[in-house]
Amino acid sequence: MLATLASPPGTGSERLRAGDLSGARAAFEARLAEDPERLAPLNDLAVGYSLAGHLDAARRLLDEVVASGSPREQQAALVNLGELYAIEGYLTAAQAYFESARGIDPARPEPVYALALLADARGELAGARAALGEALRLDEGGAARAGFAYVYPEERQHLSALLAERSGERGAAEAAWKELAAGRFPALAATAERHLAEQ
Repeated sequence: MLATLASPPGTGSERLRAGDLSGARAAFEARLAEDPERLAPLNDLAVGYSLAGHLDAARRLLDEVVASGSPREQQAALVNLGELYAIEGYLTAAQAYFESARGIDPARPEPVYALALLADARGELAGARAALGEALRLDEGGAARAGFAYVYPEERQHLSALLAERSGERGAAEAAWKELAAGRFPALAATAERHLAEQ
């Protein structure tokens, strides 16, 4: 799962990326107490629950952000909901959430990255490459990409392999695909095998 944070950089997001889930949760809860009208910390709290494996709790919080948040907050929550559905194998539902998120602000790269990874996992290599190219165009400088949090390190490696492949770093891409092909997730292993076969 590639998780999208909605809060500006700060203590909570730094703790979340460092794996300090309880510290991140406390920081997000404090920000919500200070300003209950802003729902970015609620989205990020949901990401923390996702990282801890509490997917139902995460889904409830994200639904609340979609119902009451600002457009930017709603977009982040929709991407994160799509990722939850993707984890559970509901790829059509995941794509619908990503497309809805993209429709809120087509200039934001986060939903496009999610669509690229989803297309790649489905074996739609041309679609994945096109979406990745669009995401990189929108994410000049890589700030959005640097802001992602990952439930599993394999998802970070999946994106890294696609990026290495796109930039022509064949050795790095091949090494990453081989590692994913031998990994614990059958869907990612199958994706990696497709790329290795193409090479």
